[in-house]
Amino acid sequence: MIKPLITRSPDVLGGTPVFAGTRVPIQTLLDYLEGGQTIDDFLEGFPTVTREQVVAFLEQAKAQMIAEPRRERRSQSG
Repeated sequence: MIKPLITRSPDVLGGTPVFAGTRVPIQTLLDYLEGGQTIDDFLEGFPTVTREQVVAFLEQAKAQMIAEPRRERRSQSG
C-alpha cells in the first residue's frame, strides 16, 4: 500500500494540508521556497519532514501543472 504524501484532518491544524505523519503545513514549504530559501533550510527548520517527502510533493505538483494545460486544451477544443 502506498503511504499518503499529504494528509488533512479536522483534528490537525483545523484540516490544513500537512506532510503525512507531521503537523507541518505544505504551505510552509511553499512559503520557504517563495522567500528564496532552500529545501535544506526548510528541512533544518522542520526535521519531522523528510527530503523524500519534499521531493515527492514537488514532483507531484510539477506533474499536475504540466497536465493541467493539456486538460484545458482538450476541454476548449471539444
